[in-house]
Amino acid sequence: MRLIDSHSHLFLEEFAEDLPQVMERAREAGVTHIFMPNIDSTTIESMLRVCSAYKGYCFPMIGLHPTSVDAGYEKELEIVAEELSSPDKYVAIGEIGMDLYWDKTFRKEQELALDKQFRWALEYDLPVVIHCREAFDCIYKVLEPYRNTPLRGIFHSFTGTREEAARIMEFSDFLIGINGVVTFKKSALPEVLKNIPLERIVLETDSPYLTPVPNRGKRNESAYVKDTLIKVSEVYGELPEKVAQVTSENALKVFGMLK
Repeated sequence: MRLIDSHSHLFLEEFAEDLPQVMERAREAGVTHIFMPNIDSTTIESMLRVCSAYKGYCFPMIGLHPTSVDAGYEKELEIVAEELSSPDKYVAIGEIGMDLYWDKTFRKEQELALDKQFRWALEYDLPVVIHCREAFDCIYKVLEPYRNTPLRGIFHSFTGTREEAARIMEFSDFLIGINGVVTFKKSALPEVLKNIPLERIVLETDSPYLTPVPNRGKRNESAYVKDTLIKVSEVYGELPEKVAQVTSENALKVFGMLK
């Protein structure tokens, strides 16, 4: 059974002490690809170091995370642009998006940064990986002008409503990333998922965050994508092997590794 972790930050300090063991547990769980979203200029080096050490297993993205957008965001975007100019270095532009949960101070700057990175995605023919927290309407407004373009990607860590899922599905080349949140006792995601075709879903961990039940409270890691798989399989009434196959193909397609 092949599993893909479409969103994992295994390059962060939380994994500095036992990364080889974390990778081994992922392989034992059936994980064949781990996709790593960048945060900002401070994480590029560590992310690329891990992806180089596990070449062909871990795949890097480049982008500016919305919580790193501040008054100096244009300098950060210049670094993203420079990285993008190296051909075939990255598999996606991410993690980008908007986050108005903690702070709305740089809302306009977040919108501008997102739009610029959407344009780069089209220029370089790369998918985008979108972070959305308390900002769905704002992101949708920035995304709307791209409706009739080849822009494609993933709304990562989706925790939205049935209506928001339906609006994402208006964009035929966008997928919805599901992680450990679906296993949480009070999560509304199982009900929302019943209205989303399996062909529009990818699985992820968002390691080291959002650890699924039964390991909630521990550091998350890529091997735990299997716990999310089990829950998603229950929701869809399908065998885990079938859900693993479909979601893995979805992920490989969006990242341009399966035509």
